[in-house]
Amino acid sequence: MNAKAEYGRWLRHEELDPDLRRELLLIEGDEREIEDRFYRSLTFGTGGLRGVLGAGTNRMNRYTVRKVTQALARFLVRQGETAMRRGVVIAYDSRRQSAAFAREAALVLAANRVKAYLFEGVRPTPELSFAVRHLGAAAGIMITASHNPPEYNGCKLYGADGAQITAGVAEAISDEMADVDELAVPLADAEAAVLQGLLEEVGAAVDEAYAAWLSTLAFQSRENNADYRVVYTPLHGTGSVPVRRVLRDIGFRHVTVVPQQEWPDADFPTVASPNPEDPAVFALAIETAEKAGADLVMATDPDADRVGVAVRDGSGSFVCLTGNQLGALLLAYILSQRAERHALPGNGVIVKTIVTSEMGAAIAARYGVETVETLTGFKHIAEAIRRWEETGEKTFLFGYEESCGYLIGDFCRDKDAVQACMLTAEMAAYYDKQGRSLHQVLLELYEQVGFYQEDLVSFTWNGREGAERIHRLMERLRKQPPERVGDVPVAVRKDYLTGIEGLPPADVIKILLADGSWFAARPSGTEPKIKFYFGVKGTDPADASERLNRLKTDVLQFIRKTEGSDQCHAL
Repeated sequence: MNAKAEYGRWLRHEELDPDLRRELLLIEGDEREIEDRFYRSLTFGTGGLRGVLGAGTNRMNRYTVRKVTQALARFLVRQGETAMRRGVVIAYDSRRQSAAFAREAALVLAANRVKAYLFEGVRPTPELSFAVRHLGAAAGIMITASHNPPEYNGCKLYGADGAQITAGVAEAISDEMADVDELAVPLADAEAAVLQGLLEEVGAAVDEAYAAWLSTLAFQSRENNADYRVVYTPLHGTGSVPVRRVLRDIGFRHVTVVPQQEWPDADFPTVASPNPEDPAVFALAIETAEKAGADLVMATDPDADRVGVAVRDGSGSFVCLTGNQLGALLLAYILSQRAERHALPGNGVIVKTIVTSEMGAAIAARYGVETVETLTGFKHIAEAIRRWEETGEKTFLFGYEESCGYLIGDFCRDKDAVQACMLTAEMAAYYDKQGRSLHQVLLELYEQVGFYQEDLVSFTWNGREGAERIHRLMERLRKQPPERVGDVPVAVRKDYLTGIEGLPPADVIKILLADGSWFAARPSGTEPKIKFYFGVKGTDPADASERLNRLKTDVLQFIRKTEGSDQCHAL
């Protein structure tokens, strides 16, 4: 793509959005900025598009949204009248321009005579997934950039099963996008679309159906939860209404929502980035919990598909759990409750991603439950669920990934922080009745299966140069992998780009060491990052920490030597 030519073409477009035109005029003559905005079109990551808001083909804006929606519409039109009538459900989060982008998408679909169901207000991503299934739609669109900083927005696409689109569908839509001129996509008239039955607003009825399904996941009676105190923060996102609703429905009477973060705010003013993986976002919530006398703090990201948790340790101070730790606790709780009720199916299975802790597999093994691994991205977990649903080969019990994503009930086919909040609170109240805290239960699990520790480090490199740098680093890891990491020999190298272990090809390299430690390298599908994952198992907490620190130091020393970079930060 010729960046300068595209820049000129956009400026010459008579109907260009005035705000975007002003933005482009401000960068006139800035070749580097023009190059970055127009050297490519935004491409699909793990489930759709995501990028910085602004003018340009490499930015998120109304024309980017029109382009991807037009491609989806063409894809559905090719499938025929039934798919067009079934339509597309559209939801959006609390980010800048999310509501406007959702409406743009609806009018593009209507212009193609594809029915659009548009939510009347902000909703979490998992409810969009549920709504696609509940309404029998052919597809779904979620306008969100998940936990990214406020300058980002994005667009996730969903299939008829409520899961993020598969690689094959993504490729087909990407091919359609290549033939779409984002500046020439037609829009329907909103009033006419409503009269023609091509645009329908949805809301309360879907909310009620979703809430009813959520309540079916509870193991305990309402009385179990009545006296337990919980603090929750939606971090200015979409979680406030559905999370409070489900906690109320299962009997929680003492739920305090952090007032400064209670309602949607696109600027996320109280946090640097609304990411529940970051302990810094818990500051206000922990302060609130101290005043409320609560032992559990939960935080969801803007589209409420991820949840982070803080609990009191043995000294009474709050500590943040990692996604792996909460996953282990939820898994052990689900399996123990099912076993107690003689409700563990013989073909039961849990699913985790290849960069998620091995602790989950160790816990599942104690219950005779199989663990299946998938690639990173919850759509791969959803694909496995769909496959087993069709064959009856296995029964899905729980799916999770280290980045704070969890799924318990398969009425939704994406990670669901509303489900996870519900079960985490119930679990905490259940153990509290026994005089045990979540922190104590976690320590007990370590004693039972081993002291697992993990960490994540990422390099962030922006723009075209950054993308090329990430590519070079992955190529070097493939062609010149380490024989040893520190003093420990490499035992196994797994290059998932070759399609190993029955998984589709993916740009991930995982290296297992002779002492059982491992690390993996994976470029992000949605951000200009390359991520390094680390995992160890120790004989006690101190041994595990020492092993992890040594592994990180040795691997990052190798990477810096290879790349000559100091642009590394721990997440």
